[in-house]
Amino acid sequence: MRVHHLHRSARAVVLALAALSFLAAGPLGTTVAAGKPLPPPADVSFAGYQWTVKQSAGRVGPGPNYFSGANVRVDAAGLHLSITKNGNKWSTAEVINRASLGYGTYTWTLATPVDALDPSVVLGLFTWNDNPAFAHRELDIEFARWANAADSTNAQYTVQPYDAAGHLRRFVQPAGADSSVHSFRWAPGSVAFESRRADGSLIDAWTYAGGDVPVPGGENARMNLWLFRGAKPTNGQPLEIVISGFTHVR
Repeated sequence: MRVHHLHRSARAVVLALAALSFLAAGPLGTTVAAGKPLPPPADVSFAGYQWTVKQSAGRVGPGPNYFSGANVRVDAAGLHLSITKNGNKWSTAEVINRASLGYGTYTWTLATPVDALDPSVVLGLFTWNDNPAFAHRELDIEFARWANAADSTNAQYTVQPYDAAGHLRRFVQPAGADSSVHSFRWAPGSVAFESRRADGSLIDAWTYAGGDVPVPGGENARMNLWLFRGAKPTNGQPLEIVISGFTHVR
């Protein structure tokens, strides 16, 4: 599928900034900004796993953004990730699974519609390793228009690097899907992505089987809600996404 040039160039900026920020990152998302170490990151329990909450005193990748533990909470409905404003500062959210799960099927259930996110907002369901081998072992399901409000697509599957031929598929997350299920099956030599409505009807699916599919090695499942290029939402409104489930099956 053709990718808009705006999306490609903008995404490259984000990746470069993210790479710089991770150079200053401690284990599992603890960051150091302006020479001031943060307190140890908090954990939340969700879906049978412990997740470290990303926190930053300054702007870090992706974005770059401020990440706040106050933007993450868990209740009976699931994991809540928020984008909020405090004074003139917008802050975002990310959680990182403390376990490295390797091959298998990673599945996220969303309890919030994500078809009409603000053009500046990105919701990511993905794997990542701070080690750059195999493009950080990054496999992505993302809901975003990358600041292009006119883009007719609003979501994508990616096996990084995104700008290599055949590594990215844009698709449409439909309106009316108040709850939806998104997954990828990571196996030797292939990654099979799939999205379905709560009733089981198919939204989209795609399989990548190139020779550069990563092998497991210390990556963690992650979820984040952030602002592209660190820009405030174009509608000026805070946002909350609820993820009601996560599973990993070998």
